[in-house]
Amino acid sequence: MKFDFPPVTGALIVSCVVIFLLQHYGGYNDSLIAHFALWPFGHEQAQMASGRIITVGFEPWQLITFAFLHGGWLHILFNMWALFLFGPPIERLFGASKYLLYYTVCTVLAALAQLLVVKFFTGGFYPTIGASGGIFGLLLAFGMLYPNVRLMLLFPPIPVPAWLFVIGYGALELVLGVTGTEAGVAHFAHLGGMFGGLLLIQYWRGRLPLKPQQRLLR
Repeated sequence: MKFDFPPVTGALIVSCVVIFLLQHYGGYNDSLIAHFALWPFGHEQAQMASGRIITVGFEPWQLITFAFLHGGWLHILFNMWALFLFGPPIERLFGASKYLLYYTVCTVLAALAQLLVVKFFTGGFYPTIGASGGIFGLLLAFGMLYPNVRLMLLFPPIPVPAWLFVIGYGALELVLGVTGTEAGVAHFAHLGGMFGGLLLIQYWRGRLPLKPQQRLLR
């Protein structure tokens, strides 16, 4: 039997898992967090998990690298499960190169949203990690491109159409972000990933003032 799993999604999952193992079992957590997590603008001293105090701060590559770091088993399991579910249908529809571009744009917009919210609203100097910004972009794409596919809720366990699931999840993230509920979760990064996905899909559909050379999506 031929195993036909989309290559970019597979590479993303493997990369995240390998880096997670290096973080938590290879002794590289301090170095990876210090250099590759998404830190706020500026530079300050911060205490690492090991107790070391080092100077950290924003660097441009962190707009992408933060998405390959995860804080614990539940964090990476939920993110990789979502990537496993929503990545393949979007990659098969877009093709590998366009899918990678889409995921990258969503990740970068998620990072920028988080940086701006911390800079102008919440304050604090702490790192952001996790693939969920890109994954929320994939969720947005799934809801827009497969709107009538039914997804099963966990609580209550009932099926709902993908478009309703995405709108509901986005609204929940907005409420949680505005109210400051569930501290430690980057809700506005999730929304930034969805917004990046919305912009790119609408651009590919030719529905923005700036038009592509040819429409890439219906």
